[in-house]
Amino acid sequence: MDSRFRGNDGYIGGSLWDSGLEKDMNTPARTTSTTAIVSLVFGIICWVAIPFIGAIVAIVCGHVARKEIGSAPPGSIDGDGMAVAGLILGYLHLALVAAFLVLVFTVLGGLAFFGHFHWH
Repeated sequence: MDSRFRGNDGYIGGSLWDSGLEKDMNTPARTTSTTAIVSLVFGIICWVAIPFIGAIVAIVCGHVARKEIGSAPPGSIDGDGMAVAGLILGYLHLALVAAFLVLVFTVLGGLAFFGHFHWH
């Protein structure tokens, strides 16, 4: 048998200790930030079910998650992309709600203002 198929211990195919898995077993598992998941979920929900409150929750949780991820040791907590997506969805929703409210009050305010005059 060719020596390239033998592990360091001489057995064909190598062994568990020769495969490099022991390095993976000793490293801590990476976790995903729960607040990042909440931010993304509420960022999506604010467009469907809970308009204003969902956006606020998405924004607050997104900022908390980014701070949590940034203060943790590098590479130990995942979820920054989900937190950013939740922030974008939340801020975009609030911006569109604000633009809609400005438009509604402008149109209704204009109608009230011009409706006050009697055009004879």
